[in-house]
Amino acid sequence: MDAGGQRPAWTDPSCPVARTVDLVGDRWSLLIVRDAMDGARSFTDFQQRTGIARNILTDRLRRLAAHGLLTQVDAPSGRRRLYALTEAGKDLFPVIVTLRQWGERHAFEAGETHSVLVDGDGARVPDLLPVAANGSPLTSDTTSVRRHT
Repeated sequence: MDAGGQRPAWTDPSCPVARTVDLVGDRWSLLIVRDAMDGARSFTDFQQRTGIARNILTDRLRRLAAHGLLTQVDAPSGRRRLYALTEAGKDLFPVIVTLRQWGERHAFEAGETHSVLVDGDGARVPDLLPVAANGSPLTSDTTSVRRHT
């Protein structure tokens, strides 16, 4: 349901990729999810990290909450509400990592500096690559979409 309690008008109702893009495919939503994964919790945190206009940020936070990706929780002080990722929001972690890794390979010039995702020990996170049940690598050449009619 959207913020108004209505079901979204899906771009392609039978495609999981299209539905996902309908929910989180705009630039700001993905950056909000990225920053929530990196510790942003308050409206001010998100605004300072992204530079997004207040009205757009308000809209995107409402949408992400309405679609079950973020939830609001009371701040320890009790004076304001904070945002936290839901399990559905946390499930976007591999998507964010894959987008980051694609960007590292294709959105920067050779030698251009950029942030790096590291694990708890400080080691660079290895590339995420889909594999078949038998462990062999999967590509767009070795998979296909099965449509149900």
